[in-house]
Amino acid sequence: MLWEILKWVGLVIVVIFAGTALTGAPFVPSRRKELDIIFKKLYKLNKNDLLVDLGSGDGKVLKAASDFGARALGIELNPFLVLFSKVRFISNPRVKVRMNDFFRSDLPTETTAVYVFGDGRDMKRIAKKVEEQAQKLKRPLFLVSHAFEVPRYKPEKTCRAYFLYKIEPKSK
Repeated sequence: MLWEILKWVGLVIVVIFAGTALTGAPFVPSRRKELDIIFKKLYKLNKNDLLVDLGSGDGKVLKAASDFGARALGIELNPFLVLFSKVRFISNPRVKVRMNDFFRSDLPTETTAVYVFGDGRDMKRIAKKVEEQAQKLKRPLFLVSHAFEVPRYKPEKTCRAYFLYKIEPKSK
C-alpha cells in the first residue's frame, strides 16, 4: 500500500516538473558566486531596486538580490519550488514569491530589473513582454539574461555568460 502511494506521489512530482519544463525553461540552479559577480559588475543592485526573477526556482537569485539590499520578486510555475521558496524566505520581508505565468501578468510598478535564466527559444518572447511592460511603466527596464542573448537587442554590458540589456519603451 505504501509503495503504491509513493509511486503515485512520484508520478505527480514528475508530471509537475515536466509540465513546467514544457511551458518554460527547466529548473537549473544558478551559482551564488556568479550572482555576486554580476550584481557587482554587470548590474549593480541597491536598495532602490526591485529585481523580478522569472522562473525563480529555489530562490538563489532572490537571496543574492536581498543580500545586496534590493527587494526581489520570484515568479515561478512549479508549485513545489514556490512552496520551497516561500518557506525559505518566510522571515525576509524583502523577498516575495508568486506562482504565476510571466506572460499572463504585469510586472509590479516599482520593477527596475528582470533576471532570466531562460531558454534560447523563449528569449524573443521574453524581451517582447519586458518591452511591453517598459511601455506600460513609461520607463526603461533592465534585463539580465544568463546564457542566452536577446534577438534584435545589443547588450549594454556582458560579464561571463551574462548579458545586460536596457529595454526602452517605444516612442510613439
